[in-house]
Amino acid sequence: MNILIDIGHPAHVHLLRQTSEELKRHGHQVFFSVRDIPVAKRLMNFYGMEYIDLGKKKDSILGKGMTILKQDMRMLWFVWRNKIDVGLSSGIVLSHVSKLSKMKSFVFDDDDDAAEPLVVKFAHPYSDAVFTPSAIKRQTENAIYYDGCHELAYLHPNHFKPDVSVLEKAGLHVGDKFYILRFVAFKGHHDVGQGGISLEQKRRVVKLLAQYGKVIITSEREIEPEFEQYRLPVPPEDILSLMYYATMFIGDSQTMTSEAAIMGVPALKCNTFAGKLSVPNELEQKYGLCYAYHPDSFEQFYEHIERLLKQPDLKKIWMEKREKFLSDKIDVSSFFTWFIENYPESKKVVTENPDYQYNFR
Repeated sequence: MNILIDIGHPAHVHLLRQTSEELKRHGHQVFFSVRDIPVAKRLMNFYGMEYIDLGKKKDSILGKGMTILKQDMRMLWFVWRNKIDVGLSSGIVLSHVSKLSKMKSFVFDDDDDAAEPLVVKFAHPYSDAVFTPSAIKRQTENAIYYDGCHELAYLHPNHFKPDVSVLEKAGLHVGDKFYILRFVAFKGHHDVGQGGISLEQKRRVVKLLAQYGKVIITSEREIEPEFEQYRLPVPPEDILSLMYYATMFIGDSQTMTSEAAIMGVPALKCNTFAGKLSVPNELEQKYGLCYAYHPDSFEQFYEHIERLLKQPDLKKIWMEKREKFLSDKIDVSSFFTWFIENYPESKKVVTENPDYQYNFR
């Protein structure tokens, strides 16, 4: 098969990298497209993913709409010319293109319908399958539910092995206490009206953590000059290995909070999505791997950080929680690969027998 993977966010590189490698090993031709996102392109270059560049993303809703129309046309031509059989993405464009071509479109979506009305309206109805974590319930009949989440596609122990050498790059050693902070820009279409940690709140958190160990900051927007001394000391491709060894993760990022939690790192986030999204809620409420606070509840967020800093055997406790989580879930990437290669029979199989997914552990 000829398969096209469309990348719209750095996290999507990780999400579909393992599946793309498995597909290539099985003899399929895999193409990539990406927006002009420096971190995503750097990751793709690092992993040897050759791609076509679809240009810059726009911040405004109108700008995003115009950009999507242009990308629709460009991708349609690419699909026709390369005889693409299957398109994989977490966005809207390939769903549209599939309706004007013979390509099948599979969407990977881990947000609730209420949080992303544009994707629900303009992507789900045009997709042949919408891969959905079982914690979410969808309106679309095309949902393919699986017991896992996006982050598990690349952090499952079958695929992820942390590289301990990144500690030396960061000036650290095994057992050192250090804290990773992540601040995001809230520029996505679903981020309109949303927000996270303020500058003053960042200052308070950094001051607190600096008393206990090394502080490391990674920021989607330009880092504030006063925090320059805490800038991430390793390249983006090393961040997951570094975070595996971290004492704690704190920030306003949805994705990195979940990544830390799944790796057994205590994770606390503070943003206006707190309590609103099913997958993070499952990690918090069912497994106790992370915690979410609204910015209006910053004082409780801050006090919770203080309590965890004083708690002994923190890493051991979280690793035990992680093992419970992993024992309930599947090897997501292997499930994706099987479904893609065996479609449309695979859709019939998992629709009639959802427990078939547990063959992928």
